[in-house]
Amino acid sequence: MRNSRLRAAQVNNVDNGTMKVQVTSAVGLIPVQDARVSISYSGDPQNTLEQISTNAEGQSEVLTLAAPPLEYSMEPEQPVQPYAEYNLIVEAEGYRPVSIENVDVFSGELSLQDVRMEPLEVSEEEKNIVIPANTLFGNFPPKIAEAEIKPVDESGEIVLSRVVVPEYVVVHDGTPGDSTAGDYYVRYKDYIKNVASSEIYATWPESTIRANILAIMSFTLNRVYTEW
Repeated sequence: MRNSRLRAAQVNNVDNGTMKVQVTSAVGLIPVQDARVSISYSGDPQNTLEQISTNAEGQSEVLTLAAPPLEYSMEPEQPVQPYAEYNLIVEAEGYRPVSIENVDVFSGELSLQDVRMEPLEVSEEEKNIVIPANTLFGNFPPKIAEAEIKPVDESGEIVLSRVVVPEYVVVHDGTPGDSTAGDYYVRYKDYIKNVASSEIYATWPESTIRANILAIMSFTLNRVYTEW
């Protein structure tokens, strides 16, 4: 039922956004030329809308795709999804396929999708990536409450004695008390970028986007500095 509603919403869109795909080898970070990129509606993944190839720089052409009206994303409280979602399947000779579900496309905005492909000698299994809904639109559990006042005890090893901008941050893939969830090292700049793209809309004014990103950076660095 959800897929049929999503499909109807996608085909009835009146605006357009654009998408460009960059395909790079996970080994050596070299561009992957002649990678085949198949694009479909996330609500109708079996029906390919476009199939394109990458150039010598590993880049696709810029595609124009249907997107909901711009005003939907300017009022986040309304129940209408403000972005379209597309699925990508990327294939290239000598590499394992990569599928990415739910790539967002906003009205009037360019969606840049980076794809890292692993050579077959590294792995032969297909890589599947599912992008969750934007937190402004998706249904997520409430944030776990934290104490407003916490003790400040410098350990000398874990809590830093000065504020620094790290190259990597450790992301715990679960609730704080879940010891079974994995920990992942993510580049600081990639973490900020991914959080921002999940919590704000690209259609907002530049000043609004900058203010939100500064808030995300401040919160993240506070976590690194105090472990709160």
